[in-house]
Amino acid sequence: MASYVINNKTNSFLIKEGNNSNPYSRNDLRITFSSDNNQILKIYDKSINKYIIHEIDLNTDSVDVDGITVFADAQALYDVLEPIFFLIKSSGNGSLANEIIVNQSNVATTLGGVIDSTKEYFLDGVIDMGTTQITVPPNGMTIKGYSFDLSGLTSSENNYTMFVSESIPIGSGNLLGNDYFISVSGTNSKVYELYDATGFNAFEFTRVNYIDCTNLGDIFDYRQGLELGTGRFGGNPCLTLHGLWRGGYRITTSIVRSLDSAMVLPIFKEGALFQMNSRFLSDINCDLPPLASLLDFKPINFPNPSTLQLQGCEITRNGVYNAEDTNITPNISSSDLPCNWKRNNGLPSTFVGGTALIVLEDATIINTQGQYELLNASAWLGNDLQHFEMTPDGKLKHLGNNPREFEITYSLNLDSQQNNELYIKFYKYDASTTTESALDYTVQVRQVNNLVGGRDVAFFVGNVGATLDQNDEIYIKVMNNSGTSNIIGEGGTYFRLQER
Repeated sequence: MASYVINNKTNSFLIKEGNNSNPYSRNDLRITFSSDNNQILKIYDKSINKYIIHEIDLNTDSVDVDGITVFADAQALYDVLEPIFFLIKSSGNGSLANEIIVNQSNVATTLGGVIDSTKEYFLDGVIDMGTTQITVPPNGMTIKGYSFDLSGLTSSENNYTMFVSESIPIGSGNLLGNDYFISVSGTNSKVYELYDATGFNAFEFTRVNYIDCTNLGDIFDYRQGLELGTGRFGGNPCLTLHGLWRGGYRITTSIVRSLDSAMVLPIFKEGALFQMNSRFLSDINCDLPPLASLLDFKPINFPNPSTLQLQGCEITRNGVYNAEDTNITPNISSSDLPCNWKRNNGLPSTFVGGTALIVLEDATIINTQGQYELLNASAWLGNDLQHFEMTPDGKLKHLGNNPREFEITYSLNLDSQQNNELYIKFYKYDASTTTESALDYTVQVRQVNNLVGGRDVAFFVGNVGATLDQNDEIYIKVMNNSGTSNIIGEGGTYFRLQER
């Protein structure tokens, strides 16, 4: 039995239990009553995200409001408390003006009825949906709960979908959710089948857990998705993304554990005509079962470079880290143009850059003393090229757009007439202006050494920087400042680009 003392003059609310006494100000609390039991009034602490801190039971508890100690029911007590706490009644249950309290007794007419997009639906406990579906209207829907321990939506029905659109042409708006769990565990059942009404809506959740779900379902053509602090525990929680996503998808500070050992689907699946125009970003902590994947996306799903961003992920399979496990991302690799993977544990990283290497020698013809010519070779090899390609004439072309700043390391062995003075310089082709420019700060001068035997070589070694945008090219030109003797780049001569 608890004792409640409310003093209107000091705007205080004192809760006494045994020797403990806890004071609250009116700004700290929210108070509601439920039509399910007209003898109970619920007290929420706003500062800790709507957790119930007390339920006043008029059958057993002692209540004193400015000396009034007898109340017929929770409605009568509420009416006395309302001017003290500035409470607003709505839907006949004492909730806030734009809040609809959902419980087991009214779920058919609240979540199962026509959704009011101007209201927040608050889950007062764990609710078994049975076969009741939630039709998300074109103007959207907001759902909140106490926490993912205290509020939830469940169904064990077969062939059931919890969240649906009225129809494909009508579609749905924003679906926003905080602080509850979902469990849809029936055979051939799933959580979502939603079609964006306009292509500009959001699918966003904070601290929402999926427990033993058969499938998370299908989302069509939403603008963007966001998951913050979500969890997937047990079951086969595969979410399929369909159509055009203009604004991207971010899942962060999220965890995946204890999935069905027979699961073969990915956590994120490519759906029909899936295209992500902005980034898909995750730092997920995921432990996969033996045959499941993290995602099955392909390069074609990401038209823009560096927009599949796996950064800071922890990925294991049955608790074991293995960055060489190709089934984690079976259809795409870290070196592919859409990828920007960094600082992961259990996944490889993206290293933008690569090496241009002479493998078959040929002469660079020098017709004019003191004039730069493109360093020639019979064959150039591009080694470990990521977001770059090698042109046949020894140029590295930047296919991506991030990063832009690069470090260039080079080691050149150039054969020519002994004692001739040779120059090297990097040049850049700017695709945006279709112009070539000399990077004068990269110039280096060496004299051809008079070595024993027929090999007369000048050695160039250095480290410089350059900025390259998409489709820009970087390459080397050479000059003989002492005559017109040709210059040969020996096999093994190379230059290498890497992110600065």
